[in-house]
Amino acid sequence: MGQISEFVINFMELLSFLFITAIGAGVLWLVFAYIKDKTQTESTLRRNYPVIARFRYLFEHLGEFFRQYFFAQDREEMPFNRAERSWVYRAAKNVDSTVAFGSSRDLRPAGTVYFVNCAFPTLDEDTVEPGPVIIGPYCKQPYETDSIFNISGMSYGAISIPAIRALSAGAKKAGVWMNTGEGGLSPYHLEGGADIVFQIGTAKFGVRKLEGGFDEDKLREVAGHEQVKMFELKLSQGAKPGKGGILPAAKVTEEISKIRGVPMGRDAISPNRHPEVRNEADLLDMLGYIRDITGKPVGFKLVVGVYGFFENLCVEINKRGPESAPDFITIDSADGGTGAAPMSLIDNMGMPLRESLPLVVDSLKRHGLRERIKVCASGKMVNPSDVAWAYCAGADFVNSARGFMFALGCIQALQCNKNTCPTGITTHNKKLQFGLDPVDKAERVAWYAKNMHKEVGTIAHSCGAADVRSLRRQHARVVMDNGRSVSMADLYPEPEISKAAE
Repeated sequence: MGQISEFVINFMELLSFLFITAIGAGVLWLVFAYIKDKTQTESTLRRNYPVIARFRYLFEHLGEFFRQYFFAQDREEMPFNRAERSWVYRAAKNVDSTVAFGSSRDLRPAGTVYFVNCAFPTLDEDTVEPGPVIIGPYCKQPYETDSIFNISGMSYGAISIPAIRALSAGAKKAGVWMNTGEGGLSPYHLEGGADIVFQIGTAKFGVRKLEGGFDEDKLREVAGHEQVKMFELKLSQGAKPGKGGILPAAKVTEEISKIRGVPMGRDAISPNRHPEVRNEADLLDMLGYIRDITGKPVGFKLVVGVYGFFENLCVEINKRGPESAPDFITIDSADGGTGAAPMSLIDNMGMPLRESLPLVVDSLKRHGLRERIKVCASGKMVNPSDVAWAYCAGADFVNSARGFMFALGCIQALQCNKNTCPTGITTHNKKLQFGLDPVDKAERVAWYAKNMHKEVGTIAHSCGAADVRSLRRQHARVVMDNGRSVSMADLYPEPEISKAAE
């Protein structure tokens, strides 16, 4: 009995020792993990939420094995599902983007787009890079670029300083342009050396007089920056057509107040339209006014609503002559993004890009203006299939905002309007911004743009096209209500040229 008691005591002591050792090892691991997470720059979440954030990646990995029991399928989430986000994350990290077993995409729903492969696809040695496109041939300083996928408008104020720095540097590395959004030109836009498109919103932040209206001296000052290549007049935005921009008071810092010319402590709200623009003629007058002062290409951005607008605009352009035309038009989608907007507009207003882009392109063709006016497509364009479709529909360029936010580390937390973004992208909270390292994220921005270029090129080559800009409507098919598909070329046939255009 004595030997048994001694054995039990020794065994219990051993268990106690192992238990204490395990606790000690666990504490040491926690300390090590905390220090490592705080000092690394690859992951914003681990930097802002050391140790705890590691469980997100664990659950994300386990979800691949347990999703059929507990988790939503890859393509069920909105506004962007897991499969869409996952591709962006992999592209931004420049890691393997292949998938196994088979596609989880359902090709049966009406409206689904897929591409038709060629019996004799383009060989690697026969591929070419997309050629340069000249925007603004009637300007003193036209803009020539070969970029196919650019950074859409995100204002300083809506997104943070580290985010702007990363986007600017990443855009330079990838050779794409960056749109300022309507919040004005900040020093951080210029730091990275990227080509800049200066957006002018309805409040004319950054180029306005205190009493309202344009300040010509400020316009010339902005245009004086060599990096500023074009000006974009924003008429409306996809997520909130008919409503101006909203920057909550919590985000109006002293610096933002100075750049925008608005008081601190109050929401910075833009009017729902430019008061001076009452019709198509007024719009052309304003575009011409900006072009004359800046000497650079000028276009406008809008989400399409009533059809008559573009018909009337084209008629007015042909009355005046091609030099009066906008140098480019950015078509935004009804499912575009925003930092803050009423749900009634986000859910219900405007026309989706899948319908509006072909209509606009055909309207320009019908009036003989397609070559004169370049077309940019934006609004929920984050994956290669979206971008390839836009080129099939007739776009000259594709712009994305939320895709590049994902490249920065956005996890779709839907906190953009609350100044509590956990990844530091849409917040001015210094503690949350700490996790976003601009140097590391600039690399991811660049890789995302480069891999997008590569993957869209892969689709083009499979279709038998030598480059992205050679994609045409016959390369895509759209599933109809009866379950059968129809060629996009048949769905949107080549328009007849109007007699006035001839």
